[in-house]
Amino acid sequence: MKAGAEALPFADSSFDAAMAILTIHHWRDPHRGLGELRRVARRQVVFTWDPTHRPELWVLEEYLPEIREMDHARFTSVTEVADALDAHTVTPFPIPHGFTDGFQCAHWRRAECYLDPVIRQASSTFAQLPPSVVEPAIARLRADLASGTWHRRHADLLGQQSMDYGYRLVIAGG
Repeated sequence: MKAGAEALPFADSSFDAAMAILTIHHWRDPHRGLGELRRVARRQVVFTWDPTHRPELWVLEEYLPEIREMDHARFTSVTEVADALDAHTVTPFPIPHGFTDGFQCAHWRRAECYLDPVIRQASSTFAQLPPSVVEPAIARLRADLASGTWHRRHADLLGQQSMDYGYRLVIAGG
């Protein structure tokens, strides 16, 4: 069955819980979609990113500011998500350095992963940018890794076990 987040084909309170994982930024009408989550489930859990959080991932700062522009334009603030759901809990989700999920920040301590086109395609943001933007940035990253510049610049990250890059778990209902 196909459906959009803004018009879920389920009766009110059909589920004990509904979850949305890094998807709201793809919805045409986030507030309507969040309303639908509340309508069909007694509890809601949303995993999202807060565009106002700092620090940002180094790849945005140093290599691909185009990602920052795209993500800031399409992500709904965590405050808006929490308000739309009448959430009772907003919890930071620090990313562990060995995280195996392929979303954009998963490789914050393993810069060489961003050189892999398969890994980049797992991120909707990388996948939506044209090669004319991504390839020169990746070439700069490749050169910085080869020269040791990246490691010198980010020596502080190499000892961290996890980083808070603004991902949040928003929990509502009861």
